Amino acid sequence: MSRHPEVLWAQRSSSSTPEKNIIYFTINLPHIVESSLTYALTSTSISFKAFTADAEQTKYEFDLELFAEVDPERSDRRLTSRSLVAVLRKREAKLEYWPRLTKEKLETPIKRDFEKWVDEDEQDLPSIEDDFGLGVTIAEMDVDFSKLTGDLGADKVTESDSD
Repeated sequence: MSRHPEVLWAQRSSSSTPEKNIIYFTINLPHIVESSLTYALTSTSISFKAFTADAEQTKYEFDLELFAEVDPERSDRRLTSRSLVAVLRKREAKLEYWPRLTKEKLETPIKRDFEKWVDEDEQDLPSIEDDFGLGVTIAEMDVDFSKLTGDLGADKVTESDSD
């Protein structure tokens, strides 16, 4: 028997910039056996099947009808050790978000990816991925925030000092 993996999604939309009309689509499934992976994207659907490299060799699969059309030729995917990540290009450039990922309201483990999600009215604001003209994004900076606090505890009064 197969199981349905956790699926996360987020989106961006723009009526004037086609590159911003995307769906972030993530299948959270560690240790996918690459040779068992079947991923098919059409303009209206996504199908997925794979086994994991755990002791049980668990089979995961699903077929989803998308809410609207995407452009499979301009979409991309990448397999990591923890997930399959895809960026789906929406076919129609619209400012409005899709109300859901799937055509029909389904009871599946599909969740919004709140790490990537922004509200429609906030999608044109600078994000953590923006480089602010620095040539490097905040996410790429190697900042140790613990060092920014300095010696804040150096002026603490101990019990022996207060006597």
